[in-house]
Amino acid sequence: MAGIYIHVPFCRSRCVYCDFYSTTLGLDVAQTYVRAVAREMSLRRDYIKDAQIETVYLGGGTPSLLPANSLKELFDAIGRHFSLDEEPEVTIEANPDDVCEQWLQSLKDLPVNRISMGGQTFNDKLLASLGRRHDANQTVEAVEACRKAGFGNISLDLIYGLPGQTMDDWQRDVEKALSLGIKHLSAYALSYEKGTRLDAMLKKGLVEEADEELSRKMYDHLMSATAEAGFQHYEISNFALPSYHSRHNSSYWQGVPYLGLGAGAHSYDGRRCRRANLPDIKAYIAATGDVPHETEELSDEELYNEFILTRLRTSSGIPLLRLSSADRQYCLSMASPHLEHQLLCMKDHHLCLTKEGIFTSNDIISDLMKSEME
Repeated sequence: MAGIYIHVPFCRSRCVYCDFYSTTLGLDVAQTYVRAVAREMSLRRDYIKDAQIETVYLGGGTPSLLPANSLKELFDAIGRHFSLDEEPEVTIEANPDDVCEQWLQSLKDLPVNRISMGGQTFNDKLLASLGRRHDANQTVEAVEACRKAGFGNISLDLIYGLPGQTMDDWQRDVEKALSLGIKHLSAYALSYEKGTRLDAMLKKGLVEEADEELSRKMYDHLMSATAEAGFQHYEISNFALPSYHSRHNSSYWQGVPYLGLGAGAHSYDGRRCRRANLPDIKAYIAATGDVPHETEELSDEELYNEFILTRLRTSSGIPLLRLSSADRQYCLSMASPHLEHQLLCMKDHHLCLTKEGIFTSNDIISDLMKSEME
Protein backbone atom coordinates (compact mmCIF):
# COMPACT_ATOMS: atom_id res chain seq x y z
CA MET A 1 0.00 0.00 0.00
CA ALA A 2 1.07 3.59 -0.52
CA GLY A 3 -0.22 7.15 -0.35
CA ILE A 4 -0.19 10.25 -2.52
CA TYR A 5 0.21 13.77 -1.16
CA ILE A 6 -0.47 16.75 -3.43
CA HIS A 7 0.71 20.15 -2.26
CA VAL A 8 -1.51 23.06 -3.28
CA PRO A 9 0.53 26.14 -2.33
CA PHE A 10 -2.03 28.87 -3.04
CA CYS A 11 -3.25 31.16 -0.28
CA ARG A 12 -5.21 34.41 -0.40
CA SER A 13 -3.15 35.58 2.60
CA ARG A 14 -0.59 33.99 4.92
CA CYS A 15 -1.35 33.24 8.56
CA VAL A 16 1.22 34.68 10.96
CA TYR A 17 2.28 31.25 12.33
CA CYS A 18 2.50 29.24 9.10
CA ASP A 19 5.84 27.96 7.83
CA PHE A 20 4.48 25.62 5.13
CA TYR A 21 5.38 26.60 1.59
CA SER A 22 2.70 28.80 0.09
CA THR A 23 2.33 31.70 -2.27
CA THR A 24 -0.17 34.52 -2.72
CA LEU A 25 0.35 34.44 -6.49
CA GLY A 26 -2.95 34.88 -8.29
CA LEU A 27 -5.04 31.81 -8.95
CA ASP A 28 -4.64 32.57 -12.65
CA VAL A 29 -1.66 30.19 -12.53
CA ALA A 30 -3.67 27.43 -10.78
CA GLN A 31 -4.58 25.61 -13.99
CA THR A 32 -0.98 25.76 -15.20
CA TYR A 33 0.19 24.45 -11.83
CA VAL A 34 -2.31 21.57 -11.89
CA ARG A 35 -1.04 20.55 -15.33
CA ALA A 36 2.50 20.62 -13.98
CA VAL A 37 1.41 18.30 -11.14
CA ALA A 38 -0.18 15.95 -13.68
CA ARG A 39 3.08 15.99 -15.64
CA GLU A 40 5.02 15.11 -12.48
CA MET A 41 2.64 12.17 -11.92
CA SER A 42 3.45 10.79 -15.36
CA LEU A 43 7.19 11.13 -14.74
CA ARG A 44 7.20 9.65 -11.23
CA ARG A 45 4.52 6.97 -11.25
CA ASP A 46 7.22 4.30 -10.86
CA TYR A 47 8.30 5.83 -7.52
CA ILE A 48 5.62 3.66 -5.89
CA LYS A 49 5.49 1.12 -8.71
CA ASP A 50 2.82 -1.58 -8.47
CA ALA A 51 1.59 -0.17 -5.15
CA GLN A 52 -2.09 0.10 -4.38
CA ILE A 53 -2.91 3.73 -3.47
CA GLU A 54 -4.78 3.59 -0.18
CA THR A 55 -4.85 7.33 0.59
CA VAL A 56 -4.79 10.63 -1.29
CA TYR A 57 -4.34 13.91 0.56
CA LEU A 58 -4.62 17.43 -0.87
CA GLY A 59 -2.86 19.80 1.51
CA GLY A 60 -1.49 23.29 1.42
CA GLY A 61 -1.63 26.12 1.24
CA THR A 62 -5.35 26.17 0.64
CA PRO A 63 -6.63 23.37 -1.63
CA SER A 64 -10.20 24.65 -1.26
CA LEU A 65 -9.17 27.61 -3.46
CA LEU A 66 -8.74 25.37 -6.50
CA PRO A 67 -11.53 25.69 -9.07
CA ALA A 68 -13.71 22.61 -9.66
CA ASN A 69 -12.25 21.97 -13.12
CA SER A 70 -8.72 21.99 -11.68
CA LEU A 71 -9.66 19.46 -9.00
CA LYS A 72 -11.26 17.23 -11.63
CA GLU A 73 -8.11 17.41 -13.75
CA LEU A 74 -6.00 16.32 -10.77
CA PHE A 75 -8.17 13.30 -10.03
CA ASP A 76 -8.41 12.35 -13.70
CA ALA A 77 -4.60 12.28 -13.78
CA ILE A 78 -4.46 10.16 -10.62
CA GLY A 79 -6.86 7.70 -12.25
CA ARG A 80 -4.69 7.46 -15.37
CA HIS A 81 -1.40 6.88 -13.61
CA PHE A 82 -2.17 4.99 -10.40
CA SER A 83 -4.22 2.10 -9.07
CA LEU A 84 -6.51 3.20 -6.24
CA ASP A 85 -7.67 0.93 -3.45
CA GLU A 86 -11.32 -0.13 -3.60
CA GLU A 87 -12.09 2.10 -0.61
CA PRO A 88 -9.42 4.81 -0.53
CA GLU A 89 -9.35 7.64 1.98
CA VAL A 90 -9.32 10.87 -0.04
CA THR A 91 -8.88 14.06 1.99
CA ILE A 92 -8.98 17.72 1.02
CA GLU A 93 -8.04 20.54 3.36
CA ALA A 94 -10.44 23.47 3.41
CA ASN A 95 -10.71 26.95 4.87
CA PRO A 96 -14.17 27.54 6.39
CA ASP A 97 -14.83 30.64 4.27
CA ASP A 98 -14.29 28.65 1.05
CA VAL A 99 -16.98 26.11 1.89
CA CYS A 100 -20.24 26.72 0.08
CA GLU A 101 -22.95 24.62 -1.53
CA GLN A 102 -21.46 24.98 -5.01
CA TRP A 103 -17.99 23.89 -3.84
CA LEU A 104 -19.39 20.91 -1.94
CA GLN A 105 -21.43 19.82 -4.95
CA SER A 106 -18.29 19.92 -7.11
CA LEU A 107 -16.65 17.50 -4.68
CA LYS A 108 -19.52 15.04 -5.14
CA ASP A 109 -18.22 14.30 -8.64
CA LEU A 110 -14.80 13.41 -7.22
CA PRO A 111 -13.60 10.57 -4.95
CA VAL A 112 -13.17 12.99 -2.02
CA ASN A 113 -14.65 11.42 1.13
CA ARG A 114 -12.91 13.32 3.94
CA ILE A 115 -12.67 17.05 4.64
CA SER A 116 -10.07 18.55 6.99
CA MET A 117 -11.18 21.98 8.20
CA GLY A 118 -8.75 24.61 9.49
CA GLY A 119 -10.81 26.16 12.27
CA GLN A 120 -7.96 26.87 14.78
CA THR A 121 -10.17 28.63 17.37
CA PHE A 122 -13.75 29.85 17.86
CA ASN A 123 -12.59 33.15 19.33
CA ASP A 124 -12.93 35.87 16.67
CA LYS A 125 -10.38 38.14 18.32
CA LEU A 126 -7.78 35.36 18.35
CA LEU A 127 -8.61 34.40 14.76
CA ALA A 128 -7.92 37.96 13.66
CA SER A 129 -4.61 38.01 15.55
CA LEU A 130 -3.54 34.87 13.67
CA GLY A 131 -4.32 36.38 10.29
CA ARG A 132 -7.14 33.93 9.60
CA ARG A 133 -9.69 35.16 7.06
CA HIS A 134 -12.74 33.46 8.56
CA ASP A 135 -14.70 33.97 11.76
CA ALA A 136 -16.00 31.43 14.26
CA ASN A 137 -19.51 31.35 12.85
CA GLN A 138 -18.16 30.49 9.39
CA THR A 139 -16.46 27.41 10.84
CA VAL A 140 -19.72 26.25 12.40
CA GLU A 141 -21.65 26.87 9.19
CA ALA A 142 -18.97 25.16 7.08
CA VAL A 143 -19.00 21.97 9.18
CA GLU A 144 -22.80 21.87 9.10
CA ALA A 145 -22.81 22.41 5.32
CA CYS A 146 -20.35 19.54 4.85
CA ARG A 147 -22.54 17.23 6.89
CA LYS A 148 -25.70 18.24 5.03
CA ALA A 149 -23.92 17.61 1.73
CA GLY A 150 -23.21 14.03 2.82
CA PHE A 151 -19.59 14.34 3.98
CA GLY A 152 -19.66 12.51 7.31
CA ASN A 153 -15.90 12.19 7.76
CA ILE A 154 -14.93 15.69 8.89
CA SER A 155 -11.77 16.63 10.77
CA LEU A 156 -11.21 19.94 12.53
CA ASP A 157 -7.93 21.62 13.48
CA LEU A 158 -7.50 23.62 16.69
CA ILE A 159 -4.49 25.47 18.12
CA TYR A 160 -3.83 26.05 21.81
CA GLY A 161 -1.30 28.17 23.65
CA LEU A 162 -2.17 31.24 21.58
CA PRO A 163 -1.02 34.65 22.84
CA GLY A 164 -3.79 35.97 25.08
CA GLN A 165 -5.74 32.71 25.06
CA THR A 166 -7.18 31.80 28.46
CA MET A 167 -8.15 28.44 29.87
CA ASP A 168 -11.80 29.43 29.51
CA ASP A 169 -11.21 30.27 25.84
CA TRP A 170 -9.71 26.85 25.25
CA GLN A 171 -12.41 24.95 27.10
CA ARG A 172 -15.03 26.72 24.97
CA ASP A 173 -13.07 25.86 21.80
CA VAL A 174 -12.91 22.16 22.64
CA GLU A 175 -16.55 22.05 23.75
CA LYS A 176 -17.69 23.79 20.57
CA ALA A 177 -15.61 21.56 18.31
CA LEU A 178 -16.95 18.36 19.87
CA SER A 179 -20.53 19.65 19.64
CA LEU A 180 -20.35 19.89 15.84
CA GLY A 181 -20.48 16.16 15.18
CA ILE A 182 -16.95 15.94 13.78
CA LYS A 183 -15.26 12.54 13.62
CA HIS A 184 -11.66 13.69 14.02
CA LEU A 185 -9.87 16.45 15.91
CA SER A 186 -6.26 17.60 15.48
CA ALA A 187 -4.98 19.97 18.16
CA TYR A 188 -1.54 21.55 18.12
CA ALA A 189 0.38 23.73 20.52
CA LEU A 190 1.31 26.99 18.84
CA SER A 191 4.93 26.99 17.71
CA TYR A 192 7.07 29.96 16.77
CA GLU A 193 8.79 28.80 13.59
CA LYS A 194 11.76 30.71 12.21
CA GLY A 195 10.93 32.96 9.30
CA THR A 196 7.26 33.39 10.21
CA ARG A 197 5.66 36.71 11.05
CA LEU A 198 4.76 35.30 14.44
CA ASP A 199 8.41 34.63 15.25
CA ALA A 200 9.31 38.18 14.22
CA MET A 201 6.52 39.51 16.44
CA LEU A 202 7.87 37.47 19.36
CA LYS A 203 11.37 38.84 18.90
CA LYS A 204 10.01 42.40 18.82
CA GLY A 205 8.06 41.81 22.02
CA LEU A 206 4.71 42.24 20.28
CA VAL A 207 3.45 38.87 21.51
CA GLU A 208 4.30 36.67 24.47
CA GLU A 209 4.52 32.89 24.53
CA ALA A 210 1.91 31.07 26.57
CA ASP A 211 2.90 29.96 30.03
CA GLU A 212 4.15 26.36 29.98
CA GLU A 213 1.91 25.34 32.88
CA LEU A 214 -1.14 26.83 31.15
CA SER A 215 -0.35 24.93 27.94
CA ARG A 216 -0.04 21.73 29.96
CA LYS A 217 -3.43 22.33 31.58
CA MET A 218 -4.96 23.00 28.17
CA TYR A 219 -3.60 19.74 26.81
CA ASP A 220 -4.76 17.84 29.87
CA HIS A 221 -8.27 19.23 29.41
CA LEU A 222 -8.15 18.26 25.73
CA MET A 223 -7.34 14.64 26.61
CA SER A 224 -10.10 14.46 29.21
CA ALA A 225 -12.79 16.12 27.07
CA THR A 226 -12.09 14.03 23.97
CA ALA A 227 -12.01 10.80 25.97
CA GLU A 228 -15.35 11.66 27.55
CA ALA A 229 -16.75 12.24 24.04
CA GLY A 230 -15.60 8.78 22.93
CA PHE A 231 -12.57 9.90 20.93
CA GLN A 232 -9.44 7.74 20.83
CA HIS A 233 -6.14 9.50 21.45
CA TYR A 234 -4.22 7.68 18.75
CA GLU A 235 -1.33 10.12 18.24
CA ILE A 236 0.01 12.93 20.39
CA SER A 237 -1.90 15.65 18.51
CA ASN A 238 -4.72 13.57 17.01
CA PHE A 239 -8.03 12.29 18.36
CA ALA A 240 -10.72 10.36 16.51
CA LEU A 241 -13.87 8.36 16.99
CA PRO A 242 -13.33 4.62 16.45
CA SER A 243 -12.61 3.76 12.77
CA TYR A 244 -12.05 7.44 11.91
CA HIS A 245 -8.28 7.65 12.44
CA SER A 246 -6.58 9.52 9.60
CA ARG A 247 -5.30 6.69 7.43
CA HIS A 248 -3.06 9.05 5.46
CA ASN A 249 -1.31 10.63 8.46
CA SER A 250 -1.05 7.23 10.12
CA SER A 251 0.90 6.00 7.10
CA TYR A 252 3.56 8.65 7.81
CA TRP A 253 3.95 7.37 11.36
CA GLN A 254 4.11 3.74 10.20
CA GLY A 255 6.75 4.21 7.50
CA VAL A 256 4.42 3.51 4.57
CA PRO A 257 5.80 4.82 1.22
CA TYR A 258 4.16 7.91 -0.21
CA LEU A 259 4.57 10.06 -3.30
CA GLY A 260 4.63 13.81 -2.75
CA LEU A 261 3.62 15.89 -5.76
CA GLY A 262 3.82 19.64 -6.23
CA ALA A 263 6.19 22.44 -5.25
CA GLY A 264 7.53 21.86 -1.75
CA ALA A 265 6.11 18.32 -1.47
CA HIS A 266 8.06 15.50 0.20
CA SER A 267 8.21 11.79 -0.73
CA TYR A 268 9.45 8.60 0.95
CA ASP A 269 10.12 5.31 -0.83
CA GLY A 270 9.44 3.17 2.26
CA ARG A 271 13.06 2.07 2.51
CA ARG A 272 15.67 4.77 3.13
CA CYS A 273 15.26 7.44 0.46
CA ARG A 274 13.52 10.75 1.06
CA ARG A 275 12.94 13.37 -1.60
CA ALA A 276 11.90 17.03 -1.33
CA ASN A 277 10.65 19.06 -4.26
CA LEU A 278 12.03 22.58 -4.02
CA PRO A 279 9.53 25.16 -2.71
CA ASP A 280 9.53 27.28 -5.86
CA ILE A 281 6.29 27.35 -7.84
CA LYS A 282 7.78 29.21 -10.80
CA ALA A 283 10.64 26.71 -11.19
CA TYR A 284 8.20 23.86 -10.70
CA ILE A 285 5.89 25.05 -13.47
CA ALA A 286 8.81 25.84 -15.80
CA ALA A 287 10.41 22.38 -15.48
CA THR A 288 10.46 20.38 -18.71
CA GLY A 289 11.82 17.17 -17.21
CA ASP A 290 11.85 16.14 -13.58
CA VAL A 291 11.04 19.02 -11.24
CA PRO A 292 13.77 20.64 -9.11
CA HIS A 293 14.30 18.50 -6.02
CA GLU A 294 16.73 17.21 -3.43
CA THR A 295 17.16 13.63 -2.25
CA GLU A 296 18.47 12.15 0.98
CA GLU A 297 19.65 8.61 1.70
CA LEU A 298 19.04 7.82 5.35
CA SER A 299 21.79 6.05 7.30
CA ASP A 300 21.03 3.12 9.59
CA GLU A 301 21.24 5.49 12.54
CA GLU A 302 18.84 7.96 10.91
CA LEU A 303 16.40 5.15 10.11
CA TYR A 304 16.47 4.06 13.74
CA ASN A 305 15.91 7.62 14.98
CA GLU A 306 12.97 8.17 12.62
CA PHE A 307 11.49 4.85 13.72
CA ILE A 308 11.67 5.97 17.36
CA LEU A 309 10.33 9.46 16.62
CA THR A 310 7.34 8.41 14.53
CA ARG A 311 6.27 5.29 16.42
CA LEU A 312 6.49 6.70 19.94
CA ARG A 313 4.16 9.55 18.97
CA THR A 314 1.38 7.00 18.44
CA SER A 315 -0.71 5.18 21.01
CA SER A 316 0.54 1.83 19.69
CA GLY A 317 4.12 2.84 20.48
CA ILE A 318 7.41 1.32 19.34
CA PRO A 319 7.10 -2.29 18.08
CA LEU A 320 10.31 -3.58 19.66
CA LEU A 321 10.32 -6.84 17.68
CA ARG A 322 10.76 -4.84 14.47
CA LEU A 323 14.10 -3.55 15.71
CA SER A 324 17.33 -5.47 15.30
CA SER A 325 18.59 -7.22 18.42
CA ALA A 326 21.27 -4.56 18.97
CA ASP A 327 18.86 -1.64 18.43
CA ARG A 328 16.25 -3.24 20.68
CA GLN A 329 18.80 -3.65 23.45
CA TYR A 330 19.92 -0.03 23.07
CA CYS A 331 16.35 1.24 23.04
CA LEU A 332 15.40 -0.66 26.17
CA SER A 333 18.53 0.43 28.03
CA MET A 334 17.78 4.08 27.28
CA ALA A 335 14.11 3.58 28.14
CA SER A 336 14.88 1.99 31.52
CA PRO A 337 14.75 5.16 33.67
CA HIS A 338 11.54 6.29 31.96
CA LEU A 339 9.97 2.88 32.57
CA GLU A 340 11.02 3.13 36.20
CA HIS A 341 9.37 6.56 36.54
CA GLN A 342 6.25 5.29 34.73
CA LEU A 343 6.65 7.70 31.83
CA LEU A 344 6.87 4.68 29.51
CA CYS A 345 5.15 1.30 29.73
CA MET A 346 5.25 -2.05 27.92
CA LYS A 347 2.20 -3.35 26.01
CA ASP A 348 2.60 -6.61 24.08
CA HIS A 349 6.23 -5.96 23.11
CA HIS A 350 5.46 -2.32 22.33
CA LEU A 351 7.08 0.55 24.20
CA CYS A 352 4.44 3.24 24.79
CA LEU A 353 4.15 6.63 26.42
CA THR A 354 2.00 6.79 29.52
CA LYS A 355 -0.40 9.70 29.98
CA GLU A 356 2.18 11.41 32.19
CA GLY A 357 4.94 10.61 29.70
CA ILE A 358 3.15 12.45 26.90
CA PHE A 359 3.92 15.75 28.65
CA THR A 360 7.67 15.11 28.37
CA SER A 361 7.54 13.14 25.10
CA ASN A 362 10.13 15.29 23.32
CA ASP A 363 12.72 14.62 26.03
CA ILE A 364 11.92 10.91 26.12
CA ILE A 365 12.16 10.57 22.33
CA SER A 366 15.48 12.43 22.40
CA ASP A 367 16.82 10.07 25.08
CA LEU A 368 15.91 6.99 23.03
CA MET A 369 17.56 8.28 19.87
CA LYS A 370 21.15 7.70 18.88
CA SER A 371 23.51 10.63 18.64
CA GLU A 372 26.20 10.99 15.97
CA MET A 373 28.87 10.57 18.64
CA GLU A 374 27.79 7.01 19.49
